[in-house]
Amino acid sequence: MKRSAWVAVVLFAGVAGLVWQRTLPLGRTTISLLVTGGTVVTMDAAGSVVPDGAVAIDGTTIVAVGTAADLDARYQGRERVDARGQVIMPGLINTHTHAPMVLFRGLADDLALMDWLNQYIFPAEKATVSPEFVRVGTRLAVLEMIESGTTTYADMYYFEEEIAAATKAAGVRGVLGQTIIRFPVADAATPEEGLTRTEAFLARWANDPLIVPAVAPHAPYTLTPETLKAARTLADKYRAPLLIHLAETRDEVGIIAGQFKMSPAMFLDSLGLWGGRSLAAHAVWVDEADMKMLAARSVGLSHNPESNMKLASGTAPVTGWLSAGIPSGLGTDGAASNNDLDMFDAMRAAALLHKHATGDPRAMPAKQALELATRRGAAALGLGDRIGSLETGKLADIITVSMSSARQTPMFDPLSHLVYVTRGTDVRNTIVHGRVLMRQGRVISLNRSAVLQEAAAMADKVRAAVSRKEGQ
Repeated sequence: MKRSAWVAVVLFAGVAGLVWQRTLPLGRTTISLLVTGGTVVTMDAAGSVVPDGAVAIDGTTIVAVGTAADLDARYQGRERVDARGQVIMPGLINTHTHAPMVLFRGLADDLALMDWLNQYIFPAEKATVSPEFVRVGTRLAVLEMIESGTTTYADMYYFEEEIAAATKAAGVRGVLGQTIIRFPVADAATPEEGLTRTEAFLARWANDPLIVPAVAPHAPYTLTPETLKAARTLADKYRAPLLIHLAETRDEVGIIAGQFKMSPAMFLDSLGLWGGRSLAAHAVWVDEADMKMLAARSVGLSHNPESNMKLASGTAPVTGWLSAGIPSGLGTDGAASNNDLDMFDAMRAAALLHKHATGDPRAMPAKQALELATRRGAAALGLGDRIGSLETGKLADIITVSMSSARQTPMFDPLSHLVYVTRGTDVRNTIVHGRVLMRQGRVISLNRSAVLQEAAAMADKVRAAVSRKEGQ
């Protein structure tokens, strides 16, 4: 072959090789987990829904959200969740509960709040609450949450260090507040002792990836102004959130007005309690002036429709909260007054309650109820930049929900189905911080049988203790 012909062949082969290399697949990026094949409901600000979608997770973080075809082409998951026939959505956020009180489930029903607390719950707690009670109750509560799709919850109770340890071990995210209250309780004889315990709790759990430690003064009517101020000072010292009950009943409003000539919300504002990151539960009896002030202070509010209805506490003006721009979330309250921790039930109750209360079927549409349980709830807890929606860069707290049952068929609008049709038992997979806690309906981060056995044994102790108390 002539030299000129040889050079031409070599040049042609080189160019062809470059073209061939460009058309080769570049290869898929290996990631830790790919959730694929379901309808992705992102709950982002745009309300994006991807019909045949997927979510790519690497470590603890979402790295991509898109169509299943696109993400399957781009990523190879070391672990894979098949979500065909399911909705892929953010994990639900319960902004107010008392986790160990699942062990009082059904103990005292059909009572007004003050009777329920003073005649039954406070005496029952005095007779039964211990570190073991709290540990067993929390394990039962987080099992129920994992099974029903709650990935983050806010809590107020005693021996909160036990709650934090059990929650972290199960892999659930928690904003957990050590309770401070005026009278002697299981873990503190005085409010001062409660504050000391709280500081130790804040120091122990600072900067944990799953647990956000918080200060939890019980309520304006169960603490002195001095203790309330001390709680705020402690929260500020550790840059921790403050959790409190607020304006839950007319009785509370009357008590505070009688003593301080102000509404509970304004009274706490006069003490500077809203001067930092705060979440108040219930806020049933707040007026327009209260709401304007709470919005100005960026106070998060937690709506607990089932507990409020069951205790006949009233209907919180949640449409007013939202109109005022108050960061708002949804909660179950404790299972002693609900009587479960199913956030799908809470969403449906909220949507229906406000239509009924206002006489307007548009008062709380399904999308808004779903926002309260996800994106808005995250913002109310001060975690809106980290959780609450499926977006690149956010933490991988994700659930998948089956849409294949007779009850779920047909499905025209996934948002409507999630609020008006879905129950916690429809959840198939629960992922928190990138870790699969439940796979296809089987919890793998807890020994379910052991948790239920422990709870049954503790319930026997509660029954015996309460019976002895009643017999005195």
